[in-house]
Amino acid sequence: MTTEPLVTRSRDELAAARADLADGEVAVVMTMGALHEGHARLIRTARERARHVLVTIFLNPLQFGVGEDLSKYPRTFDDDLAICRREGVDLVFAPTPDVIYPDGDPGVRISAGPLGDVLEGQSRPGHFDGMLTVVAKLMHLTRGDRFYYGQKDAQQLLLIRRMVRDIDFPATVVSVPTVREEDGLAMSSRNTYLSGSDREAALVLSRALRAGADRAEEGPSAIRRAAREVLVTEPLALSDYLVLVHPSSLAEVPEWYRGEALLAVAARVGTTRLIDNIPVLVGPGGGALEVFSDVPHADLHA
Repeated sequence: MTTEPLVTRSRDELAAARADLADGEVAVVMTMGALHEGHARLIRTARERARHVLVTIFLNPLQFGVGEDLSKYPRTFDDDLAICRREGVDLVFAPTPDVIYPDGDPGVRISAGPLGDVLEGQSRPGHFDGMLTVVAKLMHLTRGDRFYYGQKDAQQLLLIRRMVRDIDFPATVVSVPTVREEDGLAMSSRNTYLSGSDREAALVLSRALRAGADRAEEGPSAIRRAAREVLVTEPLALSDYLVLVHPSSLAEVPEWYRGEALLAVAARVGTTRLIDNIPVLVGPGGGALEVFSDVPHADLHA
């Protein structure tokens, strides 16, 4: 059965609609629009666990740096709303930038700290400060009980968890395993930028990660070596980084390390920058994981 979600645009409209959802847990899925099956999986998981589901659709300008693709980012609101309808969303909050930032560029922002300066942060300075700032604002405005995020954006997920814990947000963060196309490509709104040949080349990212995970029992060097051997076979994929890091510190794990780790890759294919990752268990009995087990089913309470 499909339901028609209530669409709100202003803070007052959201507050009034949110007050009507006081009879049970409210789950929130934050998006920048251009919804795909990965977002649908987040919504579906939230729908299974909560009485009410609220989806935010907001293309956050603070997350885009100089030369990035804010103007080209796909805007598909009608299609997004159709997915929300299909998945039984109760409430959609789709504000414009002047609603979220009524005074223009915010003078005070959330700092991602050192964890925001590595990996994606090194390539995209200020990106995670902008992301955390809008997430904090939307957490306050939506007053959700649980907030659902995809494992694909592993560094983003880690930073949101740290913000919730470090600043004592009354919220629970839940991660959902990465959703992939049948050929293994991780679902992303940016996949729409890929040409046919680019898309074929992009498959090397997931192949490299799988190759690394398949060698997890042998230790960190074997994981890195196997993943690199696959990644370098595709000349159209220009690698930015391929790392095996601790899931909490993002520090490269040493050769003696045994336990859970994040195998992550970023590469530019054509004009599109893509990221992907696999959680892995390193050592005896090791291999690919869906999500990390140090927070059961990826729940982390503030």
